[in-house]
Amino acid sequence: MTRIKVLGAGVSRNSQEMADGRTIRYYDTQSQIRSAIDERPHESQPSIGELRLDSLLNEWIALASHRQSRTFLPPKELCPLCPTSKSGLSEIPDADYEVVVFDNRFPSLRPPEDVWSLPETRGPETPKAPAAGVCEVVCFTPHHGQSFAELTPRQVRTVLEAWRDRTAELSSLDFVRQVFPFENRGEEIGVTLMHPHGQIYAYSYLPPKTEKMMLAATRYFKNTGRILFDEIVAREIRDEVRIIAQNEHWIAFVPFAARYPFEIHVAPLSPVADLTELSMQACDSFPEMALEVLQRLDGVFGIPMAYIAAWHQAPVREGRDLLRLHWQITSVRRAPGKLKYLAGSESAMGAFIMDMLPEQSAGQLREVVLNK
Repeated sequence: MTRIKVLGAGVSRNSQEMADGRTIRYYDTQSQIRSAIDERPHESQPSIGELRLDSLLNEWIALASHRQSRTFLPPKELCPLCPTSKSGLSEIPDADYEVVVFDNRFPSLRPPEDVWSLPETRGPETPKAPAAGVCEVVCFTPHHGQSFAELTPRQVRTVLEAWRDRTAELSSLDFVRQVFPFENRGEEIGVTLMHPHGQIYAYSYLPPKTEKMMLAATRYFKNTGRILFDEIVAREIRDEVRIIAQNEHWIAFVPFAARYPFEIHVAPLSPVADLTELSMQACDSFPEMALEVLQRLDGVFGIPMAYIAAWHQAPVREGRDLLRLHWQITSVRRAPGKLKYLAGSESAMGAFIMDMLPEQSAGQLREVVLNK
């Protein structure tokens, strides 16, 4: 049964059930009719994994052993993210699509079957719990050989509307504390499917980085009465030297204390807590900014850059007055044929050491000549 929802920017969402009971959502701009049936045989879905507390660091770890069997770098003709064709059935039953989002076949987190709550932490005595949450896959384009940087502005705008829709819907689930859309690109990052796509994790707990950002923002507000991220953006505007792109609604800059050879933060100039709070004007001007930033990144060495592009959003029900939406893009490539490996200090101690100044990488990004 098809369920249709009208979104912003002329995008409509068509939701359908897949053969194994998962949901696929088509995001379209041409009022397409989506009625293709998933003709694959029914497969049972993996059982929910476990959350265990690393009491030494007070951090939750999700254990999902079923992910060992997930698809790994298949050839193009067996890509599960391409549309279904005469040569094979895929995760997308239709013969074409614009943007699709579907429930991950190999999820790290799954919706709980019963009423669920995160256990109270009691050090080594903390009980384990079902790994509650949601994991979804976002396919940016039906074209296997493309990348996000090669999308049209219209396609990027549709992807943004999908991110906003999923953030709103997942935030309504009582067991979800934070919604995290992200993209991994390149084998150096550990990508297992080469089709241009991203993912969305809806966590039932606050990830460590969010907890650290929350603590820093809370302390800063208590001491100054001001919002930390707003002050960071204001400093970048004053200093100018680390800004790589800016339009009426967005700014992109290399952070003052970057951890990676190439790290870019993209933030709306009118601060908001998450994607759902962006104005239509900010949404409509995002594609221009996103494409420029990613094209500059690819242009630094004239090769596709491996990166992680992560949307940091405020948690669903806490810290929304203190944390700000921003898009963080990090690349481990420091030169053609050379990567920054997270070695002893970074991996073991979490203490990053950078071999190049943020001002240097910002200059390299600004100097890239864009194709008009």
